[in-house]
Amino acid sequence: MRFQTALTFCLGVLLSVPSYTAPQASDDLKPREASVDESGRLRYEYKLGADDEITVRVSEEDGFSERPIRINSDGHIKLPLIGRIEAAGRSVSELEEDISAKLDPYIKNPIVSVNITEYRSQPVSVLGSVNRPGVLNLSGSKTLAEVIAMAGGLKEDAGYSVILTRESKWGTIPIDNAVTDPGHRLNRARIPLEGVTDGTHPEDNITIRPHDVISVPRGQMVYIMGEVDRAGGFVLKDQESLSVLQAVSLAGGYRPNAWPSHARILRSNEGQTQRTEVPVNISAIASGKASDLHLTPNDILVVPNNTRKMIETRILESSIAIGTGLLIWRR
Repeated sequence: MRFQTALTFCLGVLLSVPSYTAPQASDDLKPREASVDESGRLRYEYKLGADDEITVRVSEEDGFSERPIRINSDGHIKLPLIGRIEAAGRSVSELEEDISAKLDPYIKNPIVSVNITEYRSQPVSVLGSVNRPGVLNLSGSKTLAEVIAMAGGLKEDAGYSVILTRESKWGTIPIDNAVTDPGHRLNRARIPLEGVTDGTHPEDNITIRPHDVISVPRGQMVYIMGEVDRAGGFVLKDQESLSVLQAVSLAGGYRPNAWPSHARILRSNEGQTQRTEVPVNISAIASGKASDLHLTPNDILVVPNNTRKMIETRILESSIAIGTGLLIWRR
């Protein structure tokens, strides 16, 4: 009874890992302003808005310092000589042209340079296996790690990489595997998280841009149940494969009352509710008398108690359906 009871309380209800598809950007996340350059590619320009911070520089004119100017709530800024001027809703090049035209009566051939020093509150979507998924409104520059932290951090079942979707107006994502869609509107890249969190690859901790979509897929897992020290689900790293002995080692080894020679792998079959039962003699594998087996995502390795005569697959399957309290282990 001990083995059946442990399974009932330990096996989780979320054992199937669905295939992950990066989300499509909704209409309000797609670039709104575009023009076509000489090569025929779409070119996007950011439109200034209230609370953006800019600097305005006019060549050879000391009255225009590079002190940051905040666009006020009604979309205007105030400049020397020309006073109030509308900035919201315009691109940098449009604002430069307007300032230059208004300065023309006072300054001969003014050369105006406008730079954005801080973007207004920036909506960024964080989806998937984070503790507080949703839309975050950022202020100022934030890195990938900072945004994930603002979303409450990763859940225990999160995978080891994120998928970032970005509007092409911000340029190509500075990650080697970044791709651009055929319409040149969106870029996507898969970013490994391990190097970001442990600091070994700080170049992957990229700066997040307005309207970025950060998707954290649930990791693929294998499950080790029964008479082991750390029963539960183990998140696989990207492209990782675990053998039976590696899985038992991750689970802290089996207990003295385990029956490793009568272990079983319960393997799901695509399109079927019933799992295939694969006998596993862990003792023979450990002694070199049998070949080690590799676990596939969503496999359940069961190490029974030595007081049981057999494993009743039907009991295990019902435990999967009703069980709660499954621990998820990350490395």
